[in-house]
Amino acid sequence: MASGNWSLSDVRKSSNHCSRLAVVVFVAFSLSAIWIFLPSSTTFPVQNPDLLHQENNNLGQKVTDGSSGNSQIQSQDVVNNDERSVETESGNTVQPTKADSANRAGTNQEEKIPKESSNMKTSSENKPEKSDIESKFEDETEDIQKSNHHKGVETGEKPNMEMRNTDGGQNGGEQTMASEGSDSDEKLNSSKGNDSDMDDSTKRLNAQDSLDEVKQEEKEVNQNSQRVWEDQDKNSEPQVADNNLETQEMLQESNDHSDSSNEITAQQESMSKEQNDYVWRVCNTTAGPDYIPCLDNVYAVRRLPTTMHYEHRERHCPDNPPACLVPLPAGYRKPIQWPVSRDKIWFYNVPHTDLARVKGGQNWVKVAGEYLIFPGGGTQFVHGAIPYIDRIEAAKPAIAWGKRTRVILDVGCGVGSFGGYLFERDVLTMSFAPKDEHEAQVQFALERGIPAMLAVMGTKRLPFPSGVFDAIHCARCRVPWHIEGGKLLLELNRLLRPGGYFVWSATPIYRKGPEDLGIWKEMSKLTTAMCWNFTLIKRKDKMNKVSIALYRKPTSNECIESRTKNEPPLCNGLDDANSTWNVTLQACMHKVPTDMSERGSQWPENWLHRLGKPPYWLNKVAVNGKATQGDFTADYEHWKNIISQTYLNGIGVSWSSIRNVMDMRAVYGGFAAALKDLKVWVMNVVPIDSPDTLPIIYERGLIGIYHDWCESFNTYPRSYDLLHADNLFATLKKRCKLVPVLAEVDRILRPEGILIVRDDMEIISEIESMAKSLQWEVRFTHSEDNTGLLCVQKTFWRPVNVETIASAIA
Repeated sequence: MASGNWSLSDVRKSSNHCSRLAVVVFVAFSLSAIWIFLPSSTTFPVQNPDLLHQENNNLGQKVTDGSSGNSQIQSQDVVNNDERSVETESGNTVQPTKADSANRAGTNQEEKIPKESSNMKTSSENKPEKSDIESKFEDETEDIQKSNHHKGVETGEKPNMEMRNTDGGQNGGEQTMASEGSDSDEKLNSSKGNDSDMDDSTKRLNAQDSLDEVKQEEKEVNQNSQRVWEDQDKNSEPQVADNNLETQEMLQESNDHSDSSNEITAQQESMSKEQNDYVWRVCNTTAGPDYIPCLDNVYAVRRLPTTMHYEHRERHCPDNPPACLVPLPAGYRKPIQWPVSRDKIWFYNVPHTDLARVKGGQNWVKVAGEYLIFPGGGTQFVHGAIPYIDRIEAAKPAIAWGKRTRVILDVGCGVGSFGGYLFERDVLTMSFAPKDEHEAQVQFALERGIPAMLAVMGTKRLPFPSGVFDAIHCARCRVPWHIEGGKLLLELNRLLRPGGYFVWSATPIYRKGPEDLGIWKEMSKLTTAMCWNFTLIKRKDKMNKVSIALYRKPTSNECIESRTKNEPPLCNGLDDANSTWNVTLQACMHKVPTDMSERGSQWPENWLHRLGKPPYWLNKVAVNGKATQGDFTADYEHWKNIISQTYLNGIGVSWSSIRNVMDMRAVYGGFAAALKDLKVWVMNVVPIDSPDTLPIIYERGLIGIYHDWCESFNTYPRSYDLLHADNLFATLKKRCKLVPVLAEVDRILRPEGILIVRDDMEIISEIESMAKSLQWEVRFTHSEDNTGLLCVQKTFWRPVNVETIASAIA
């Protein structure tokens, strides 16, 4: 490596003792010759991170990559007047060329880094002892260099480091940092001569002349360097205008450096805000990919005093809703589309085999390679649901599937085959079962594209209004209807529309064992006391070999008022039959409405007429202080226009892949009604802090549920293809944080599923930022009059970091 310091010219003493003037002329000639012929190795300007960091500390200026690159000195544009030589590893001296010497501009302002100092020290140890004049000259030169460097820092100039290729070593491409001191050492070694032949006066004169010359060269170099800085800033302006403007301001006004730093920092923070504000983690729970926060609270379940009423299957929400993301099952892929999904799904989307092993003989589900196959059977209809469905209607034609009977409740739904095949009859079935009573049965139903939810008939009312289901079905659902004063059957009585049917298919109807006979006796006694009209027992059929009992709820209170015993008792007059959220079950019954203007006093119109016609009783229900029937009609027209003009074509939704849909804030169900021509079903959710419009939704022949969105929804992860939130989040934000709510949205939504949000622009911006931090794709945005529309699509992305939910660890 080249090393050394600035050197004096070699001046020799004449053997014939020439005059001092002749010596001076000779020395001048020698200097000129050295100036012309000494080569300099090629240099390349580089950024030194240490120097950049040091300069940042001095200036208080954050140097970005762009500004550093634009501000770098191009040293080949500067003329350098110093004299240098490079000594190779073999000890040969390589003389610099004029072109290489010209590439030395601006390097006098460099700050010597520790590595260079070490190299200089090593070289100095190998050199002969220096004379006093040489030492003095080197000290003065070093002072000049330091002075110039500090001056550059004070004026905003950027020091330029050099990197050179070493040619003499084994690693020919190795680059080493060099300073002016290193080059001048080589000159010193190459130019040293017989100093002893020169008299002291000549030495002092020539040294002083050389020192003056070097000082003048230093001054010129500094001026050239300053001009290069200015020219470089001007040349870089067309490329990066904004960064160059900041650089010019930094060079011209050092007192503005702090302001520029703050501005750059603010811009960078703004660009990365969407990723930095929200830190997502994967939930670590015992349930893993099937985690349901309010149903997998192991901590709360362990502290229950009893579980004899299925309390462990009821909702126990954690105090702090989780804000983590549920992992995907290994091998998960996009679900099979309806109607093929009714008969088969991907095995790895719901990788559970216990139900196939236990219920395979009843044709619930079978494993077939990478698929789960659903033959359409059930415990009471092993050979298929269609013959079973037809048999019920044949036994009681008044049921009239898809006309008079449109909305039904299926208790203990299994894998949802009963409701799945009723779609062919234009019947919409709300299926429910407890979590894990049969492994993943509700999850199977939802993956198939069949409406289903997790719920249990335990100690609380089901989250539905009173008198809204046209029929209720139980096929060997193993619910003890007759115990504790018939509390559970009385809950069905609350939900069943007056004149509706309870279809019961269970072993007590047709088996004669002691237990079955006892249950049948108690059920007969209870249904008689409730004034249910037992209409028919359909004897065993040849195919499924089961019997079916049908009960009809009365349409008047005549029977109830004429009972000799008040058992079951009538509910307290202050008890609201439509109050359901966290309301404890009571062993009592409500009278049926008889006023012709009351809801439930008349049967709704047949499907499809009931969908678009306001219910007869709607004038008695005030919603948001509006004339309800007129608002109902306007709402329906509003959603028909939006869906036909925007949702179906303009927001990037592939509706052929959409099956399970949820309206997170349904009012009259207009959004769901407007989708009637598509092969989708909609779960209409009425928030508990909104006006109670859920009875209107059921009256139209649609299904829905009450829910508090500050808590988790009773469904498995990855249940829905599309979630729709119309003016939900702005109201919800007043009650709870939105981050856990969006984590719940992510949990419910399938990968590649769609979220559509309509809200004020502040909320739209916030949801969009969160969606981007989740790596979701923004498909559509629109704003008008401070109201926005956002359509985003979930991806398969899951974060790397993990968050353990202590309450969900078994």
